[in-house]
Amino acid sequence: MAINRIAIGTPGEASGRDAIRAAFAEFFSMVIFVFAGQGSGMAYGKLTGDGPATPSGLVAASLSHAFALFVAVSVGANVSGGHVNPAVTFGAFIGGNITLLRAILYWIAQLLGAVVACLLLKVSTGGMETAAFSISHGVTPWNAVVFEIVMTFGLVYTVYATAVDPKKGDIGIIAPLAIGLIVGANILVGGAFDGASMNPAVSFGPAVVSWTWTNHWVYWVGPFIGAAIAAIVYDTIFIDSNGHEPLPSSDF
Repeated sequence: MAINRIAIGTPGEASGRDAIRAAFAEFFSMVIFVFAGQGSGMAYGKLTGDGPATPSGLVAASLSHAFALFVAVSVGANVSGGHVNPAVTFGAFIGGNITLLRAILYWIAQLLGAVVACLLLKVSTGGMETAAFSISHGVTPWNAVVFEIVMTFGLVYTVYATAVDPKKGDIGIIAPLAIGLIVGANILVGGAFDGASMNPAVSFGPAVVSWTWTNHWVYWVGPFIGAAIAAIVYDTIFIDSNGHEPLPSSDF
């Protein structure tokens, strides 16, 4: 069972050269992802004069996030595993593929990267608002939690199937491409309801810069629950049944 392999780690591991390099990789990947993803929404606002959301705007947001995540995961894969998401890191921890101390290091780097990206956007756009994630009219916080659980389950399940499973073989760019595509597809589903975050850092950066925290907890609780369920389900059914040795964190 995945949860039996959870490990705390040692201070030496978390402060080692490889761990620090991995944290920097997560930081820069997050800057790339959030700058493009959040920036596309700001560009839409600029072009429409902050007009109402439209189907074309949703498609644009989906594509920009899919493309940016594909790149962000790819450039970080060989150093940190290209998590680019605290929920993905949590799923890796639950599955015994990364220690808690290393996960905390990743979380710090990911959150800082998101904040820096939003600050850069605010400066480079002349002070435009970096809008925080919000829940649409008629959608309750608990509706949004369910959305985030299901969407993040799909994301982390995809990560496990294409990047973590030791039987995956050499699939090259398929993993980051699949990860980017599932995020883009989920945005088409959930974007109109709660913004389709699936990523606590992506929600955290705009919340800090705009200092807007309404229902912010939704974007942590939902993704972390979805990630944990995906890790346990995939590991238990498809990995643990055939025997499993935890992968080195550099391989994921």
